Amino acid sequence: MEQLKEGMKAPPFEGIDQNGNMISSGDFRGKKLVLYFYPKDDTSGCTAEACDLRDNYNTFIKKGFTVVGVSMDSETSHKKFAEKYSLPFPIIADTSKKILNDYGVWKEKSLYGKTFLGTVRTTFIIDEKGIIEKVITKVNTKAHSDQIFKMYQ
Repeated sequence: MEQLKEGMKAPPFEGIDQNGNMISSGDFRGKKLVLYFYPKDDTSGCTAEACDLRDNYNTFIKKGFTVVGVSMDSETSHKKFAEKYSLPFPIIADTSKKILNDYGVWKEKSLYGKTFLGTVRTTFIIDEKGIIEKVITKVNTKAHSDQIFKMYQ
């Protein structure tokens, strides 16, 4: 599969969020979307990233962005994670890994000399027409919002 790049049409997606709602890429036409992919609920880096996005959520809304998270964790796991940290945005449970694969973030990774398949932390900023504006692969989990805002100054 071709690596997604800025200027390309974002793949369509749909999935169930932590509240049992169907979330679809079509829901965000006419809005800028911060679509962030992360490896696992309630782990240190993923929690830091989610809480940073939560803490800056109102600024995202004021700037015209919507935020949606995606990981392969279950709807139940997402619900616990979202409730524990009061996350105000939807998190899609991509247990089939379809969205992860369509966006090219389900890849071989290595840790301590072992290789395995996993989610590579990546954020896509998608414009009002469904075109990828930015791809962030070097995510600063503790200051991800600032990382995004600086791109739009």
